[in-house]
Amino acid sequence: MASVTPGPRALDEALRQRSRRWLLTGSAGFIGSNLLEVLLRTGQSVVSIDSFATGHRRNLEQVCANVGAAAWARHRFIEGDIADPDTCRRACDGAEIVLHQAALGSVPRSINDPLATHRANATGFINMLVAAKDAAVGRFVFAASSSTYGDSPSLPKVEEVIGRPLSPYAVTKYLNELYAEVFHRCYGLQTIGLRYFNVFGPRQDPEGAYAAVIPRWVAAMLDGRACVINGDGETSRDFCYVDNAVQANLRAALVDDAQALGQVYNVAVGQRTTLLQLHGLIAEALRAERPGLEIAPPQFSDFRAGDVRHSLADVGRAGRLLGYAPTHDVRAGLSAAIRWYAQNL
Repeated sequence: MASVTPGPRALDEALRQRSRRWLLTGSAGFIGSNLLEVLLRTGQSVVSIDSFATGHRRNLEQVCANVGAAAWARHRFIEGDIADPDTCRRACDGAEIVLHQAALGSVPRSINDPLATHRANATGFINMLVAAKDAAVGRFVFAASSSTYGDSPSLPKVEEVIGRPLSPYAVTKYLNELYAEVFHRCYGLQTIGLRYFNVFGPRQDPEGAYAAVIPRWVAAMLDGRACVINGDGETSRDFCYVDNAVQANLRAALVDDAQALGQVYNVAVGQRTTLLQLHGLIAEALRAERPGLEIAPPQFSDFRAGDVRHSLADVGRAGRLLGYAPTHDVRAGLSAAIRWYAQNL
C-alpha cells in the first residue's frame, strides 16, 4: 500500500494516485456519509451498506448532489443489515479495504435496550470480520469508541489504560477491539481500530431521544428553546470535528507500517471542553451566523446514568504511527458545523 505523508493534500493525492475497491458500512449515517463523499471525490470505487436504523436516505442524496453523477456512478449501495451474515458476505465480495462505521450508538439507548445494541454492535461486527476474512480483504478499519475507557480516572486517556465499562454500549465496543485483535493474530486480517471521542459535524442528526449534544443544542437554540445540561455543566469532553475522523480512517486504510496494524488509536483533538464552555461556544458561533439571535440560558437536569465525568485523549500514538494530525479544534469545527446546520435545519 502507498505510504501516506502528513497533510490533507498529500492524503488526497495518495488516494487519487490509485483507485481501490472500498466497502463502507453505515454509509447513510453521519460519519459514514462524510467518508463516502471524500472517497468518491478522490476517484474511489465504493460499495456501501446501511439498514437505515439510524442513518438517513437524505444523507446519501446530499452526497450524490455534492459529488455529481460521474462520481456517484462509482458507488453501489446495498440496503441491508450487518446482523445477517449473508448480507455481509455479499458486501465484502471484491473489497480491498473495509471501513466499518455501522453501529447502534448512544449510551442511554444501550441501557434501555441492551439486546438491540448487542445485535448491531457485537453480532454485526463479528459477521463483518468473518466476511472480510473469507473475502481476503486487505485492511479492516473499524470505529471503536472512547466509551471503552469506562471508569478509568486517568487523564489524558492513553490506549493501554482502560477501566470498567459503564454501559452495554461500552461493552460491545470493547468486545469489537478484542475480536479484531484476535482476527489479526489468528487469521492475519489487517485490523485497525479508531476510538472516536465525541465526533460532531454536518449530517449529525439533531432529532430523537438519543441525539448527540451538539446538534441537539444547535437545533434548540435556533428554535428559541433552552438547552438542557445533564449535571452541573462541568462534565468535559474532547470534542472532535468529523474531518478529523475522516482523516484518521483514510490514514489507517493507507498506512504501510506493519507496526501500525492490529492496534487501536485515539481519534480526537487533545483538548478538553466543559458542557458550559460548549454552550457558550455554540452560542457564539450561532450569533455569527444569525446576528440578533436570542439564546436562552441553559437549564440543568440530573446526571445521566453511564456517562463518564471527564474525557481527554492523548493522540500521540495516532500521530506517530498513522501520521494523524487534527485539522480542526473545537472552535473551528463548531464554526464549520454550525454553518451547515444553519443552512440545513
